[in-house]
Amino acid sequence: MISFNKYYNQFNILSILLVLISFLLLIFKGLNFGIDFKGGTLIELRSTDTKINVSSLRDNLNQMNLGDISVKNFGNETDFLIKFENSSNKNIIEEIKLNLDKSFANNFNFRRVENVGPKVSAELLRSGVIAITVALALMLIYIWIRFEWQFSLGAILALFHDVIVTLGLFSLLGLEINLSIIAAVLTIVGYSMNDTVVIFDRVRENLKKYSDIKIFDLTNISINETLSRTLITSITTLLALFSIFLFGGEILKGFSLAMIFGVIFGTYSSIYIANTVLVRLNVSQKTILKEEEDKI
Repeated sequence: MISFNKYYNQFNILSILLVLISFLLLIFKGLNFGIDFKGGTLIELRSTDTKINVSSLRDNLNQMNLGDISVKNFGNETDFLIKFENSSNKNIIEEIKLNLDKSFANNFNFRRVENVGPKVSAELLRSGVIAITVALALMLIYIWIRFEWQFSLGAILALFHDVIVTLGLFSLLGLEINLSIIAAVLTIVGYSMNDTVVIFDRVRENLKKYSDIKIFDLTNISINETLSRTLITSITTLLALFSIFLFGGEILKGFSLAMIFGVIFGTYSSIYIANTVLVRLNVSQKTILKEEEDKI
């Protein structure tokens, strides 16, 4: 049997540090919001000339005074992704096409053009925040009904940890936040809750079964009893996510990376955050029986 409880204190300190660092990053560095949330124009190009590179394309577009512009390869060396802030010129796309055709001899195919206005982007950002808030609230209600309040607190703290640390990593690495990342965060919430509920179910069963075992040891027993299920689920999920990250193309990289972070943090928090809350609150068999009597 692995002694997970032996390291409760050390990992609690690590978690507190991670959350504090993530908060500081989010406050002082912020998130790199994509066009979905701050508005702008996105153009996906494919070049038929392998000699054209990011540098030459950026230099050419900078002459058009498009403001803050981003040019990078998208998938391979002949695919380019261009992003810039909204322009007041309604004919800007046509002007870009004419400029590129003139400068690079019709060597570009415009594969995709997206434009998001400031009002739409603000609405998308608000909707994303509401979606995450509602998801957390519904999870709280479910876990409160399903378990005792001590378990609810442990589950919510674990969820909070996973979301904040994942966003903190995105801030640290400067990765773009778009709608797919919001979808990933919502998935992380569900995944983390599922992991935690599986262990909590076993803890609850063992509390009813063993009245003479302290919660410190009982959580460790419960974690070990559900460990094979936890590891199999996490490893198989990570294998799929790494495949998406490596072979799914540029569009899915952000989503898959957020999910990879979330699965790792979710597995960790279900063991070292959710369970340690039960230990700190000294949950016992009496706690379970009292709550059941109150519900009756």
